[in-house]
Amino acid sequence: HPLGIVTAAGWMVLLNALLLSTQPAHGAITDHLLVQLRGDAQDEAHQLATQHGFQSARKLPFGEGLFHFYPQDASKRRNKRSTHRRQQLQKDNRVSDVFEQEGFSRQKRGYRNIDDIEVNMSDPLFTKQWYLINTGQADGTPGLDLNVAEAWQLGYTGKGVTIAIMDDGIDYLHPDLASNYNADASYDFSSNDPFPFPRYTDDWFNSHGTRCAGEVSAAANNNICGVGVAYSSKVAGIRMLDQPFMTDVIEASSISHMPQLIDIYSASWGPTDDGKTVDGPRELTLQAMADGVNKGRGGKGSIYVWASGDGGSYDDCNCDGYASSMWTISINSAINDGRTALYDESCSSTLASTFSNGRKRNPEAGVATTDLYGNCTLRHSGTSAAAPEAAGVFALALEANPNLTWRDMQHLSVLTSKRNQLHDEVHQWRRNGVGLEFNHLFGYGVLDAGGMVKMAKDWKTVPERFHCVAGSIQESHKIQSGRKLVLAINTEACQGKDNFVRYLEHVQAVVTVNASRRGDLNINMTSPMGTKSILLSRRPRDDDAKVGFDKWPFMTTHTWGEDPRGTWLLEVGFQGKEPQHGVLKEWTLMLHGTQSAPYIDQIVRDYKSKLAMSKKEELEEELDEAVERSLNSLLSKTN
Repeated sequence: HPLGIVTAAGWMVLLNALLLSTQPAHGAITDHLLVQLRGDAQDEAHQLATQHGFQSARKLPFGEGLFHFYPQDASKRRNKRSTHRRQQLQKDNRVSDVFEQEGFSRQKRGYRNIDDIEVNMSDPLFTKQWYLINTGQADGTPGLDLNVAEAWQLGYTGKGVTIAIMDDGIDYLHPDLASNYNADASYDFSSNDPFPFPRYTDDWFNSHGTRCAGEVSAAANNNICGVGVAYSSKVAGIRMLDQPFMTDVIEASSISHMPQLIDIYSASWGPTDDGKTVDGPRELTLQAMADGVNKGRGGKGSIYVWASGDGGSYDDCNCDGYASSMWTISINSAINDGRTALYDESCSSTLASTFSNGRKRNPEAGVATTDLYGNCTLRHSGTSAAAPEAAGVFALALEANPNLTWRDMQHLSVLTSKRNQLHDEVHQWRRNGVGLEFNHLFGYGVLDAGGMVKMAKDWKTVPERFHCVAGSIQESHKIQSGRKLVLAINTEACQGKDNFVRYLEHVQAVVTVNASRRGDLNINMTSPMGTKSILLSRRPRDDDAKVGFDKWPFMTTHTWGEDPRGTWLLEVGFQGKEPQHGVLKEWTLMLHGTQSAPYIDQIVRDYKSKLAMSKKEELEEELDEAVERSLNSLLSKTN
């Protein structure tokens, strides 16, 4: 689903196509409107909105003349007057077009109902933050941590970097967050005001964002709670989860909020992790993400960090279009002894891992962080806890080298993440075609803050990225239980064209398939260099027999660095006791990466590192190809 940059002239075509093609997930139309004003009427947006019964209008930073008209009470659902207001607005000669906003659900990841626990706030929790420095506390495995101590000793604490927590708000009055709070970069899209304070509930349900914020930016040495991964960084609150529904315009606005002030966006939410949902960003949010990676941070690209999901073995994060996007860094979690958390989802799009709570019932095995109303907690958990930790590590790397692009951060994640002591009973560690070790659950391993900042200091921006449609099979092929459908695409990866891809980053298999039971489908893809990616695992709770997958972009990061030229294989079959049948209607292979070797000019300081291995591999390949070109040239002259 890469969109590139959409021109102003193409916006209305895009949006009309969106309205025709998108089927409402819940059929709920909201009181929020996307309005396109004519060029000479844009200064009158607020007046026009109030005149037609809306609280106000907010100009969107993407697209020409687009405004979000929002209601006076966001908590109320649509009524008959809403339809009349929209119709009257449509007739106004200052309005070019009006688009209703569908309401859909987005769920906070890793939220657990917890009992309130009393914490002595004069007693710092730093020694209980095992994910920062693991000495074996809370029945953990010593040394299994983010290695932040090394980064801090080198002088990197996140200074000058702003991380936005897109969530249910931040208690910015918390004494452990107040000094690092960036009010200028914060906004409340649930209430449409600049104050993203969490809405009060008796059960503290809206503590999610505050807990995530503390993991990143809780101040150090102030005798309050614990310490953030990047404790000198600034944290911004983007409150956007606390309304009865989510809309495309709220998500897009949040993701594109202040992209020149905000460096990193951390998201611990997504479609429902129920094991039967297939959903992702809508068209506006996709456009906002594309704008973010192309234009954010002065063109270096906004960095989007996403929690991979809490659906456990019942779900697959490749069915979540946020976690499986090329534009996000998808983060899974490990527990304090290196095993998989029971709620971890696995998928081939996960890039790396951080930590969540322990599996044992040790009361101190959770993630220690800030809580609502000046409190602290030891009980934060889920992949929710993992994404902000990663955002904190990336903030340390950005302080070490502010010129890092969004793609540089992905390359650094691949090269510096460690296997450490991560292990899973089902998914073993494997090496891809260029020797990089990966795991279907943990990606390339646990983030290593010390290793990342050391490599970031000397890092040279990777070469330009290209996209190649490597091939497409459009004929229908039947799938039956008991036998696998195997399809092949042979590709030269656009060699000889401007968009030749020689060194892979992301690979997408865009698939259209229907089945008598979608949850029993299993899809694997093997690269020319022999790396097998599990694109879709069995989802036992998914009973869908109608929708299937329609042009769904399954993504893998497991072939990172490989040469894509040759034969790619797609295997589709059924797992499960009952016989099933289906039809695969399309498989399009999309390759994304560079033409020139990304690591050949990088400075190597550790000759046992993944960077050293990758650079050696690149040098050998470049030499082999140069020799082959010379031989071919000589042979052609001889003939």
